[in-house]
Amino acid sequence: MDRGATEGTLLIELGGRTVEYRFARRRRRTLGMTVDAHGLRVAAPLRAPWREIEGFLRDKERWILRKLDEWSRMPRGARLLGESGELVPVFGVSQVLEVRHGRRHVEARDGRIVVTVGKRSRPADALLGWLKHQALDAFRPRVAHYAAQLGVAVPRVSLSNARTQWGVCTEDGAIRLCWRLVHLPASLTDYVIAHEVAHLVEMNHSRRFWALLTRLYPEWRAARGELELAAATLPILRIRS
Repeated sequence: MDRGATEGTLLIELGGRTVEYRFARRRRRTLGMTVDAHGLRVAAPLRAPWREIEGFLRDKERWILRKLDEWSRMPRGARLLGESGELVPVFGVSQVLEVRHGRRHVEARDGRIVVTVGKRSRPADALLGWLKHQALDAFRPRVAHYAAQLGVAVPRVSLSNARTQWGVCTEDGAIRLCWRLVHLPASLTDYVIAHEVAHLVEMNHSRRFWALLTRLYPEWRAARGELELAAATLPILRIRS
């Protein structure tokens, strides 16, 4: 990556190991980093010099390597191929996938997700479409609920395919949520939704923002920790490119 760029993937030597990390410059005052199932991510102020960024990472070397090792030992989510017998979590409850042939249709009943497709169609594609439909149907009312608590207009809600970002509130007041949240319990999706709705008022992570989030979702600290752990075990559904 060109170090003049605002974001991309970089490498750094820490403790005799080569560590890859995702880097981004943001409108923020301090350096920040996270380590989760997707690895190390670093966010820096727009004008932060590289020596300061690299010094920050070296100061946190032991913590970074320890967290990377912890995440490497976490169980990984199963890869879903769209075959009968696979387990698909929907809002925290595992459902058994059952694939049939016939006119395209997907429905949940008696602890199963029954996917009916033509012989030349991919069951995974039909399953993905159904999961996204379930996600939007569930998320839109929750966005409206939290927006009402803040007295703001209900924003436009759409889904994203992001792998490393659960949600985003855009500058024009729209909210995009990762469709994979559909796999998680409602308590965790509510945390993400409340977080993004709070950004409708505060487009930052200032004290005012955290106060708003606490008002909307008082248990956000515990939910954030649970979400980080749950992310590592989410199934991976192959999406046709």
